[in-house]
Amino acid sequence: MDPEAVRRTIEPTAFPADITGSTRYDALVVSGVRLDAAEHGRVLFSFVVTPRLASPQGYLLSGVTATLADQLGSAAFYSSGVGLIGVSSGVGLSGVSLEINVSYVDTATVGEEIEVEAKLLRAGKSVGVVSVDFRKKRTGKLMAQARHTKYLALSSKL
Repeated sequence: MDPEAVRRTIEPTAFPADITGSTRYDALVVSGVRLDAAEHGRVLFSFVVTPRLASPQGYLLSGVTATLADQLGSAAFYSSGVGLIGVSSGVGLSGVSLEINVSYVDTATVGEEIEVEAKLLRAGKSVGVVSVDFRKKRTGKLMAQARHTKYLALSSKL
């Protein structure tokens, strides 16, 4: 596992092409997200809620949280090497999302720093699951919790 490969895949600064298979929206959302730690099957990120990620009332948008669950949850697959190709170039593919479930238990406002921990729960022959926890960095209070299931097409015989 190469933390720099994970960093290069998740921390683009401007263009959707920097995130394999992503859209301009994904690039907008992950711009400013920092990789704080990476180990096999676990990654830790942080970001500050900015006005571009917030509603007019100043709350972090739920769609942003869901997009981050998708992108940062995929990083847990990258860090474990599950289904990766092209790892030496720092570009990995982790399959196709089957389901993303997000439970929102608190709000975050502009200026708050959020810590995101993604952990690989299971990687089978064709399906993998990660959990993604969003916590307020200052208090440690859970803000949202996601479960991300992916079809690991690269490792499947289908």
